[in-house]
Amino acid sequence: MSPTRLLVLGATGSVGRSTLDVAARHPHHITVWGLSAHRDVEGLLRLCETFKPAHAVIADASLHAALQDGLQQAGLVTEAHAGMAALDALAAEADQVMAAITGAAGLSSTLAALKAGKRVLIANKEPLVMAGRLMMATAAQSGAVVLPIDSEHNAIFQCLPPATRCGTPLAKGIARIILTASGGPFRETPLAALAAVTPEQAVRHPNWNMGRKISVDSATMMNKGLELIEAAVLYGLAESQIEVVIHPESIIHSMVEYDDGSTLAQLGNPDMRVPIAHALAWPERWVSGVAGLDWTAQRQFRFEPLDAQRFPAVGLARAALKAAGHASNVFNAANEVAVAAFLAGRLRFDRITPLVETVLAQAAGAGLAEADELEAVLAVDGWARRTAEATLNTL
Repeated sequence: MSPTRLLVLGATGSVGRSTLDVAARHPHHITVWGLSAHRDVEGLLRLCETFKPAHAVIADASLHAALQDGLQQAGLVTEAHAGMAALDALAAEADQVMAAITGAAGLSSTLAALKAGKRVLIANKEPLVMAGRLMMATAAQSGAVVLPIDSEHNAIFQCLPPATRCGTPLAKGIARIILTASGGPFRETPLAALAAVTPEQAVRHPNWNMGRKISVDSATMMNKGLELIEAAVLYGLAESQIEVVIHPESIIHSMVEYDDGSTLAQLGNPDMRVPIAHALAWPERWVSGVAGLDWTAQRQFRFEPLDAQRFPAVGLARAALKAAGHASNVFNAANEVAVAAFLAGRLRFDRITPLVETVLAQAAGAGLAEADELEAVLAVDGWARRTAEATLNTL
């Protein structure tokens, strides 16, 4: 069997680089067929020199010439593309797609891969939060295979019955799932000190090496709110069937509790190459490059209840999930604006969640249409972003 053609969307990010590390270990199974980046031309060119893909895409169309010139100077025959339409076209052509573009920007290309019936490894949780119903319906219609990359959702997938497929009803006998959360860098920081948190402090996660946006989401626990909504979409669960607990060691990545009282957990070192290798190889198992746990070393597994006062974002996500309709989309968009404003020094850390809450409250009376098509999803997303920007100066 010839190697499958892999397209890595968001190749220069942390998940993209980890994906390429795993793929390089299995050249007989995978060929790196295409790579994309948002604006990092130099980073993309370095990856092209290493992997020599057939295609490279820079999402910012103004940088097409720079990419094309760089490929020519490097003596590569890689074809240069630019713009979101190019991302969508290549996503529909590849054999499998690693969807790792951060934020709402990854929705269109992920949906294009699903429409084409591809094997889609979803690392960008935001599209599932924005348009989960649309994405799962599209996958069901086309026969696309959806495999989760988030360490928590991949852990859940591994603990569910082998016949489980994302987007289809779960087997009987499953009581609930338990999402674990490290608590981020401010789990024990006095609440009064959170107002003075800087971006540099917020992106220093104690266990994981991630991009700036997701690191801030981890610090606010907004990522766990997004993951709660994502779990409901992927596995058809009610909000009441999903629990969040603090597990500071980040070794137990999530758990599934069955009706008979059994609980299955997936454990591993905190390295994204583990879930990536699982999804790339599924239903087989491949070497990821990550060592297994040393069970002779002294270690402890701590668990704590979620502090709702410290981490109100999870409760806000539950409310958005129960509200259904466009609420999850608004939740995601407002958070993206809030995090960008915080990283730019325009919003205090402790005002990120209040901004999202304010926009959600306004959405309830805004008469937004149900978003079952891409255009409607993007319209709600745009409204939420504009509203969040307008609200920034009031907090």
